[in-house]
Amino acid sequence: MRGVQIFSGNSHPALTEAICERLGTSPAKVEVKKFSNGETCVNIGVSIRNQDVFILQSGSPHINDSVIELLIMISACKGGSARSITAVMPYFPYSRQSKKKSHRGAITARMLANLLSVAGVDHVITVDLHASQMQGFFGQPVDNLFAEPLFARWIKANVPKWKDSVVVSKNAGGSKRVTSLADTLKLSFGIITTDRRRTNPTPNMYDSALFFDSLQRRSTGSHNTSDDADADSDLSSGHDVGKDISHRAGNFQNGAGRGAHTHNHQHHSQSVASSPRTRTSGMETNSTQPDSNRVSRVSTGPSGSRPSEIHPAEDYVDERAREVITSRLIQGHVVDDDHPSPALSAMSASVATMPGDRQAYEAIDQPAFDPMTSSLVSTVSSFQPEHALGGTFDATATSDEEEEGLKNPELEHTITLVGHVKDKTVFLVDDIIDRSGSWIAAAETVVKRGGAKQVYCIATHGLFGDDALEDMEQCDCIDYVVVTNSFPIATDSFGPSKKLIVLDLSHLLSEAIRRNHHGGQLSCTKDVTRLLTQNRKYLCAFSAS
Repeated sequence: MRGVQIFSGNSHPALTEAICERLGTSPAKVEVKKFSNGETCVNIGVSIRNQDVFILQSGSPHINDSVIELLIMISACKGGSARSITAVMPYFPYSRQSKKKSHRGAITARMLANLLSVAGVDHVITVDLHASQMQGFFGQPVDNLFAEPLFARWIKANVPKWKDSVVVSKNAGGSKRVTSLADTLKLSFGIITTDRRRTNPTPNMYDSALFFDSLQRRSTGSHNTSDDADADSDLSSGHDVGKDISHRAGNFQNGAGRGAHTHNHQHHSQSVASSPRTRTSGMETNSTQPDSNRVSRVSTGPSGSRPSEIHPAEDYVDERAREVITSRLIQGHVVDDDHPSPALSAMSASVATMPGDRQAYEAIDQPAFDPMTSSLVSTVSSFQPEHALGGTFDATATSDEEEEGLKNPELEHTITLVGHVKDKTVFLVDDIIDRSGSWIAAAETVVKRGGAKQVYCIATHGLFGDDALEDMEQCDCIDYVVVTNSFPIATDSFGPSKKLIVLDLSHLLSEAIRRNHHGGQLSCTKDVTRLLTQNRKYLCAFSAS
């Protein structure tokens, strides 16, 4: 190709060699070195005046060095009077930091876009941005290529009986990516979500308002002796309170709102009347006897839940619920339902310190009453208070944050699978494989709970931080790991790994560079991939010209 110079940084020289080979050229000469104090120095070894310059620099394990090298190379080419400078970044660094996740967080991806613009870049070519709206961070054109056609073609050529498969997203944020691949292959899709698990409610958990009312009665006990006695009775006999509430709800379902339940209704009215909030209504109920010939309205008191919410109608069955599977996750692995909960173990110490209640509950062989677990604002709630001042609720956790939560032995998570995967091949799809915990948890869910027969983990960027590849290799529920070579993978990973499959992006990126230089259309990467895979000889000959 005439009038083109392709430079390579130190991040991924093998990919640059493959791209230049397809374009019939060789990488331009450039010297990138470091001083003794760690500073980076770049010297361009060829003339680039009035040339179209393409600098290929992807992410690497030394991500900050790669970014600095790219910025300095862009500045050097700008000073060398290049006609245009295009940064080819198969993996865009800091792409997972594209939004604020806390009040004092930084949008690092936008800062990197500003640095590239200041350095003098004219165009950016990348593959599968973590969030497509990141293109708005740039003042220059951005071509976001897609690796989906490569995966679709590989699946059709290498996966037996692929038409009887299901594409599953391992988190809710990747649903668009999954539905796009499912539409391309004409397959069904599913979604997996992982949430912090709430403790199972005890009989009096759904009516936490009674607890706060009883606390209020205790605080005003010096003024009202009878109210103080009722408050102590409620706090020391939480089992009876829960039993009475359950009895109330059952009577409501069975049509016991008529005057035939006067005894139970009077007992309930007396307990509710002790609350300062409803003392007046309770006194009126005690003074007036209900008429047996008139249908009366059941008083629900200060309950936080209606009886209709406690006991849903039993004659309604949603057929779609059969495709929803819920499992428990402890330390990143699926466990049985009878496995002890770490959340309850962590709360046992706080429950044991409550005076008075523990002895009463031990006498009746019941778990101690912890009022904080009865409240909607629980100690194991998934609500994060720091979002009240800044950040956004839709800001998903990064891979490291997600992995730390899954590996925490004191936390229990609930993983939910929506979709039918029994006796099917499952394609778990995301854009990045960095840590292995969430992938292993999703694979165990579809295999152990969903009954899937084979699992393929598919992602565009294989970062494989820490021992992720080794962990996925040892997981019995994962059969293959399919990624592209957008990110440099250590060569020793190919030796022991029998599950890793790497797809080549050089033909996609080389065609993007050729069309960008000749002013061709680059809006549809699916057509680019189809042409390259079906007629490579013609394209190689055309590129050399």
